[in-house]
Formats: sequence, structure tokens, C-alpha cells
Amino acid sequence: MPRALWADRRAMKKRFLQLCCAALIAAGLVFAPPAQAVAAPKPWRIALVTGGPFIDYQIALQGLAERLADLGIIADGAVPLPENSESLAPMWRWLAENAGGDSLRFVADALYSPEWDPDRRPEVKKHFLDRLRDKGDIDCILAFGTWVGQDIAKEDLRIPVLLLSTSNLVDSGIIPSPDDSGRDNLLAVVEPDKYGRQVRIFHKIIGFSRLGITYEDTPSGRAGVALMEIEAAAEGVGVELVRCVTAKLHASDREEETVKRLRACHEDIVKQGADAVYISVRTDLSVKHTDHILEPLIKAGLPTFAQQGSIQVRHGVMMSMGSGNLRDKGFFAAEALGKILKGALPRSLSQRFESTASLSVNLRTAALIGWNIPIEVLAAVDEFYRDF
Repeated sequence: MPRALWADRRAMKKRFLQLCCAALIAAGLVFAPPAQAVAAPKPWRIALVTGGPFIDYQIALQGLAERLADLGIIADGAVPLPENSESLAPMWRWLAENAGGDSLRFVADALYSPEWDPDRRPEVKKHFLDRLRDKGDIDCILAFGTWVGQDIAKEDLRIPVLLLSTSNLVDSGIIPSPDDSGRDNLLAVVEPDKYGRQVRIFHKIIGFSRLGITYEDTPSGRAGVALMEIEAAAEGVGVELVRCVTAKLHASDREEETVKRLRACHEDIVKQGADAVYISVRTDLSVKHTDHILEPLIKAGLPTFAQQGSIQVRHGVMMSMGSGNLRDKGFFAAEALGKILKGALPRSLSQRFESTASLSVNLRTAALIGWNIPIEVLAAVDEFYRDF
């Protein structure tokens, strides 16, 4: 081949390659150097998995959203609490439609809940895990409650899981210790000895010797009320527990049946000679029924302490811890989530949340049972309720 023709062919080949590269760059298939083009950050897509409707979860989610807005992670965190409902669905829908922001978004169809139906629990878990595997459209999981902690926390997931509003994480077998979640992708907000401290505070104020308590006598029921922690605290102050256990109720049972059984339990506790009662958490019972199940205890003149918090005091329990704790726990979770969004390993973050030492008291209930609030107790009360 003549030298001149060979040179022409090389020039044509070079020109052809230049044109091809130019076309690929224009089509976006070849990336320019980082200094010349920086991709916009992709919002994290958040899912929520929960055992069912529960006002504690609502308050924690509200606090989380408020703090995310304060941190500039979302544009609007003023999510309202639903009226006459403990469902998280209206709140999640509001956040999906209104929260805004460039860092994360709440995925409208990514709220998963078996609605406290134990028969649906495996189905909901499978449906959610299938979505993570098949669609890959979730970047982070908010998990509320013991059921979800037991179902999700130990799965081999490659995305962060933020677990909160769970009773006794260690005794429930969800995490190995308060300072270690056991998995790199998991952060479990924990408040060590929360319920034991409640029992000790209640005892210091009232000075009872026989403390009544009701709970569902199943592994999840005992873990859900942190029974081991309560037993240890009662033994530590020399108090005998007066127990009334209930059988596992199916989700199809009417709420009225749960009310009937708890009221009967409280009547039994009175007969057994309790001189104070610790009102344990019941996720399967709306707080609107609290005053009805309390009637036998108020009639007997027994002081009561709500494990759940001031929401039950508002509905007739004599005392509990102040309401700011759940909201503050949401704040704590939001700050942890902000660090995770910036690249922090969930397992590397502190899990320990410390609540403020405050009390709430229902003055009407105190008057009905004839309890005069000591001056030193009044100094620690930041919430008073005068009705229920």
C-alpha cells in the first residue's frame, strides 16, 4: 500500500474515533472529569415498618420529623397527629406529600404493618423483604416496636435500619447489649433500665409493698412489658408482684373483649391484696378505654403508675413520666439518621437515650383515691391533668 494512502487512512481513522467520542459524550455515555460535572445528590428513600397502630409510635414519628426539619434534612416536619386514631398511615401519607427536601423522602407506599395481627405478621415481613430484594427502591428503614425488631433487625440487609420504641431490646433478643447493636447496618435506640427506674420512682413516692401488674403470658407479651426488668426492680426494693396474666388474644377478637379481660384482671388484683398497680403497655388497646379498665382500682383507692407515659395519665392513670420523653426520643433518632445520611455506620453511633426526669399527675384520680401530693413530689411534676 502506498505510504501516502496509509497516512490518509490513519488520519481518517483518528478523525472517526474523535467523532465517535464526541457523540458518546453528547449522549451522556462517557462522563466528563469530576471537576467539570458533579452529579446531584440522590434523596434517600425511607420505609416504615411497624407492628400496628400505637400512639407512642405517632409521638416518636412526630418528634423525628420535627427534628429532621430543624436539621434542614426535610423542608417541613410539622406532621399533625391524627384525631381519634392511633394509626401511623395518615402521618406517613402527610410526610410523603409534604415533607420535601433534597436529602430524603418518605415513600408513600412503603408503610408496612400487620396491624397487630400475629397471623399476618409473617406475610407482611415476607412482602417487605421481597420488595427490598426485587425492587431495591428503599435506602433506609424506620422500624417501630418489638415485633419489627425481632423480625427485621437480624435479617441480612444491606441498608441502614433505625429501630426505636421497643421494650427491652436485650431481653427481647434483638441486640446483644445496650452499647452494641450486633450488626453494622443497625442502630437500636435504647434506654437502659427505663422501666425498672419507673418502678423505683413509683415505690419511692408511694411506698407500696405489693405491686399489681397484668400482662399477656407469652414470650412476646412478657418481653413487651419488660417483665424481667420490672421483676428485678421489684425485688431490689423488696416488693412482691401481684400478677394477673391474660391469654393471647387473636386480632379478630373485638377490642371490647380486651377491655373486659383487663378490667377483670384489675378486679382480681384488688382481691389479691395489691396496694398499688403498675399499668403495663397494651398495644392492642386504645387509650380511650383506660378510664373504664381503671374503675376497679380507683374504687379500691389504689394508686396507679402508667408504663406507657403521660398519655395514659391524661386518661385517668394517677401518675407516670412526663410526655416529653417520647418526643425527645424522636429527636434523638433524627439526629442519628442525619449522621447516617452523611455516611456514618449505624453500629458506630451511640444507642443510649437518656430521658428527662419529669412526672405527670392526674389530679382528679389523686383526689378520687384520697392521695395528697407531697410538696417534694410537686416540684418534679411538669404536667397536671384535671380530668379524664
